[in-house]
Amino acid sequence: MPKRKAAEAGADAVLVVSKIRTYVRSKGCMTSKDAIEALNAKVRHILDDSIVRAKANKRLTVKPQDV
Repeated sequence: MPKRKAAEAGADAVLVVSKIRTYVRSKGCMTSKDAIEALNAKVRHILDDSIVRAKANKRLTVKPQDV
């Protein structure tokens, strides 16, 4: 069975799974599939909130202050 990369984090993955796993491994820990999915959901939520803030300020560009 082939390895799953971005798809491992779900259909709407916004994260690079291999980069997350490498970072967590560099800190001496392992990463579960569930952790990747939860992190992906959290980042999507942050992005959605940031988009709302940018649009509320009549911008189409998400800026640091929106995050």
